[in-house]
Amino acid sequence: MTFPKSLSYAKTHEWIEPLGGGSYRIGLTDYAQRALGDVVFVNLPEPGDALVEGEAFCDVESVKAVSDVFSPLTGTVAEINAALLDSPERINQDCYAAWLITARADAPGADWLDADAYAALAEAEAKTH
Repeated sequence: MTFPKSLSYAKTHEWIEPLGGGSYRIGLTDYAQRALGDVVFVNLPEPGDALVEGEAFCDVESVKAVSDVFSPLTGTVAEINAALLDSPERINQDCYAAWLITARADAPGADWLDADAYAALAEAEAKTH
């Protein structure tokens, strides 16, 4: 599994890329996409929708189950990755290129992890599953 050092991570398995000016790109981590299996559908929010840190903002359906995706910040959806609506498998092909949304927020999330801390969390969770 890969966890780019340039990103931050949520304990709920989302990656966060600061874009500057209070904007962030959010997607699913390599650990999350592997745990899900083949992604077959993505239900994305609408631009302008409110985001609340720790609350679900979309869901992803795989051959295994439907899973909520949780917001790592409080803010507003700025843009969705509409390409995923027709090609959700992009998440499995390259989860770091297949971002879900960009968001505007006044501040980063409270509990973001760096790549090393997230890798340790993912490794510990993998051992329990």
